[in-house]
Amino acid sequence: MSFDLRAYRAVRAPEETSRLVPSRFPPVPAFERVSTAEDLEAVFELEGWTNDRLASTRLRQIPRADWVYGRPNASVVMAAFLHGAPRGQRFSGPELGAWYAASELRTALLEVANGLRKEMSLSAIGRMVETYRQYQARLDGRFVDIFGLHPEFHDPDDSTYPVSQPFGRHVREHGAEVGRIGIRYESVRRPGHENWVCFLPTAVRDVVQAGHFEIDVPPGGKVVVRRLS
Repeated sequence: MSFDLRAYRAVRAPEETSRLVPSRFPPVPAFERVSTAEDLEAVFELEGWTNDRLASTRLRQIPRADWVYGRPNASVVMAAFLHGAPRGQRFSGPELGAWYAASELRTALLEVANGLRKEMSLSAIGRMVETYRQYQARLDGRFVDIFGLHPEFHDPDDSTYPVSQPFGRHVREHGAEVGRIGIRYESVRRPGHENWVCFLPTAVRDVVQAGHFEIDVPPGGKVVVRRLS
């Protein structure tokens, strides 16, 4: 499947975006401790990142020049790429993850709450309560803008992403040729609001941990979000 990326508008992300990460996956500060790619490979083996055997394979798929290390929250950034979902996400396949974020915290919370609802429906769990860390970041580069376009990419009931994943793969592989590092798209959980997916680890800049939230999803009831201290 081929796409002409020059046919799309190029846009920049706002100065601040939000990503939520489950607190049950504490960051392993392997990437913050090193100053060279060679050292990173050694630390990577020692820190247990290869407990998920796919993590090492995914690291090899990222050019060394694009590895993030030696700066605050580098491990948080790299984890987004190395620990992808088993079936992938909307614009990234299971072979390699990406950095997904929203312009507004509320949008990120709604996206996560919907993910919990899906998990409940698949596992017959009656209620889910999860805690999440919020990371704010600046995404440094231009994005392919499909906001308001391609309804087939924004199907809210799609769980296998047969159309949107190939598009994301094309942007990942060929976006650099036209100066694009990811995609701006519309939230299917909060229409009219924007999400971002960044395929270049080094473009995720100034990452800081912000809020800490508990998301309570009862069966068929209203989602409750609590900000934790």
